[in-house]
Amino acid sequence: MEQQRKKILLLDTGNEWGGGTNSMLELLKRIDRNQFEIGCCFYQNYTRGKGDSIAQVLASLGIPVTFIAQRKQPRWAKIAKELLRSLVFFHRPLRLKATRYIDTLWRIRPNAQKIRQLLVQQQSDMLYMNNQPGSNAEGYLAAADLPVAVVQHCRIEPVLNQALVNMVNQRADAVIAVSNGVRDVLLQHGVEAKKCFTVFNAIDIWQPLPEREAMRRQLLDVNDDTFVFGSIGSLIARKSNHHILQALAKFVAAFPDANWRMVILGEGPEHDALQRQAQQAGLQDRVIFTGFCSNAMEYLAAFDVFILASKSEGLPRVVLEAMLLKTAVIGSRVTGTAELIEHDKTGLLFDYGDVQGLFEQMKTLWLDAQKRNLLLQQANTHVREHYAIEHYVAGVETILKNAPNGSSSHV
Repeated sequence: MEQQRKKILLLDTGNEWGGGTNSMLELLKRIDRNQFEIGCCFYQNYTRGKGDSIAQVLASLGIPVTFIAQRKQPRWAKIAKELLRSLVFFHRPLRLKATRYIDTLWRIRPNAQKIRQLLVQQQSDMLYMNNQPGSNAEGYLAAADLPVAVVQHCRIEPVLNQALVNMVNQRADAVIAVSNGVRDVLLQHGVEAKKCFTVFNAIDIWQPLPEREAMRRQLLDVNDDTFVFGSIGSLIARKSNHHILQALAKFVAAFPDANWRMVILGEGPEHDALQRQAQQAGLQDRVIFTGFCSNAMEYLAAFDVFILASKSEGLPRVVLEAMLLKTAVIGSRVTGTAELIEHDKTGLLFDYGDVQGLFEQMKTLWLDAQKRNLLLQQANTHVREHYAIEHYVAGVETILKNAPNGSSSHV
């Protein structure tokens, strides 16, 4: 008898291509199509820089996708928000609650109704959400009284309140955390332990890798004597690239004759502010802003040191990629990043926001080539032993397979 495939609707409410998008696509490339029939629902047909769009990539994988067009905030909602904010100006929790209520009326509930229609039309067995509870409230509402399983893949440290926790506990069948740190945050806020599972992000350790010297010549036109720091990611406040530039100002003061470059790869709303900061610090001739590049791993291979200064993460793939490429890593001591980097063994950590601490770690790797080489060799061994993509895919498949098949206990 032919095995009946589980019909899954994957929901992604994001509006930009990030690490979570890449991890999702790595799963979809490898998921067992004999067990799972996948359809997708996205809000935005976002692109990888100026390259492929989500629709194009999913089409190449033979996965159908529906886009739910997002309307602009109506005038009444904007006025209502301003009015409610003024009424509860001195009470931040009430301000947030009021804003959330208005958003629910004009955006979340209409989206939930459309997602519900897709679940019914496609006779889905499961709703699988690719983000975090705070970004997927409409998914929970859509599945509220339908006979479908609900699985949340939490790819970043979640922002939770009691209402969101109640929603997860009442309706989710499983919550996949990308790191133990993310799982700990879920548990600390009250998400039931029996629902929470850790499946670590991972990468393809067998992929062909770019060659460092060639990439340095082709992409950066620097010689072997130039020390290259680098950062990769969306230029948003959470990534805290301004801390890196502050630390570089200290580096220049300490080593005025050093031959170095800093490469900031990515695009986003902080781009212009970061360029101004670099210019004001007199770093404009040393700091290279590349914009978005589809060949991020080639740039990563060209770096001597990769820096991730984020305020929060889930389990950053880019750190795994740096380790695979034998690029030394400095990261902020936050959820996810601190789980990947064992300080003084597979990389160096600094407390988030501690610019002096970041500078000290940069100085260490600049001055001590022997230590830098030891760290990157140990990191490479670690990622190959523990973060192969096959473990990630198998872990997610197990949870999807074991979740109730179209007969959720919540309805």
